[in-house]
Amino acid sequence: MDTLHLSDIAHGRSGDKGNHANIAVLAYTAAGFDWLRQHLTAEVVQHYFQSLNPSRVIRYEAANLFAVNFVLQDVLAGGASRSLRVDTQGKTLALALLRMPLPLIDNVSSMLRPKGRTPHER
Repeated sequence: MDTLHLSDIAHGRSGDKGNHANIAVLAYTAAGFDWLRQHLTAEVVQHYFQSLNPSRVIRYEAANLFAVNFVLQDVLAGGASRSLRVDTQGKTLALALLRMPLPLIDNVSSMLRPKGRTPHER
């Protein structure tokens, strides 16, 4: 694997909460979740989305789902009914985050989506 992206070890969803965006990142495996917990911090996500100028990023963990959830405050330019942005509801933010390039990871094979299985089959 030449270039590793967050999408190689996780999938995600996003949406709006008024003027705030919500991004859930769900690892395919327990090893991937351990990596997310250690490396995908609120600070990393805030830096990644610095062009949107979030006033604050809060991270929550959902271990039973192998997931971390981020709330990016004040990134939607007023929210769906006020914003002039193309993505007024933050629906594309998960995809943008999943395109984040990752450093080389030892034992990455234990984090990749198992072949022939959906992300929810563990």
